[in-house]
Amino acid sequence: MSVTKDGKTGRWMSQLRVTDWTGQVIHKKKRGFATKREALEWEHEFIQQANGSIGMTFSDFIKLYFEDMEKRLKPSTIANKRWLIDLKVTPFFEKKALNEIKPTDIRRWQNTLKSYRDEDGNPHSETYLKSINNQLTAIFNYAVRYYGLKENPCHKAGGMGKKTADEMLFWTKDEFKQFISSEYFENKPVSRTIFMTLYYSGIREGELLALTPADINFEKKEIRINKSYQRLGGKDVVTSPKTPKSIRTIPIPEKLSECLKEYLQMCYEYKPDDRLFPYTKSYLYHEIESGCKSSGVKKIRIHDIRHSHASLLIEMGCSPLLIAERLGHEKVQTTLDTYSHLYPNKQIEVAKKLDDM
Repeated sequence: MSVTKDGKTGRWMSQLRVTDWTGQVIHKKKRGFATKREALEWEHEFIQQANGSIGMTFSDFIKLYFEDMEKRLKPSTIANKRWLIDLKVTPFFEKKALNEIKPTDIRRWQNTLKSYRDEDGNPHSETYLKSINNQLTAIFNYAVRYYGLKENPCHKAGGMGKKTADEMLFWTKDEFKQFISSEYFENKPVSRTIFMTLYYSGIREGELLALTPADINFEKKEIRINKSYQRLGGKDVVTSPKTPKSIRTIPIPEKLSECLKEYLQMCYEYKPDDRLFPYTKSYLYHEIESGCKSSGVKKIRIHDIRHSHASLLIEMGCSPLLIAERLGHEKVQTTLDTYSHLYPNKQIEVAKKLDDM
């Protein structure tokens, strides 16, 4: 290690050679420190990070965490994870040593997020709080497993938020009919086809935007789902779907098959592997907002159309197993956890049928 001062600029420079926790020798040089103390502090932090010490700062640990995760997770997953952590987690803990973060620190962080209100006075949703808390818990689990941290402070601090929302927004059959029949879609065949596909298939928005003509079998009236689309860093990225179970074949009704067929007839020079809907998610968000204003139907998210499809299947009497397969859920329990509150009315029907017997 060496800290020296440049006589011309009056600035300090640090250069050092260390062996990191993987055994690799690293030579590092950094200039421009205003004081010797700053240079020495930088050296200390760099050595802690290189050694994989749990005494490193939280922000240094996050760098190591993402260096590893980037080799194991999809780019879209990493982008979402990094955005959430950089926005809601790192600013609170960044200067703290990893091994000095206590359950009381976690509680203070949780309370800060729970006290948040936007300009309209609205708090973070319970599901959003749960998602953020899960991210921090995963980070500390990683530190325990691979860096020798004694325990995860999140476990003692307790959870935050809820896995599912108290109220799920979705459209009924009549509401979707009112939405899709509005004047706004009369001269918008692209948008009309998009929302017809989302509602009558229940696919995710990324799966929709990755569809190609080759994925549609009009003879069997099926859509093949085997990829997902994201816009990352200004580039189109097509990856495998969310989970292995997400790769599936979905039978579609005649009305959707005809809608897609008419749309394809309008698409000149489309190749089998071209994206059927060459748009981004922001386009979908704009169109659903405009369609809701035009039709007077309550505003929901794009993902809520998937919930609308599930509620339609439940109303039709479909089993949780069938719905799980159609939606591409990894486990039937996921379907039950998400939509259990939509089943009580069906229990009444069961009782009536038993009485009839």
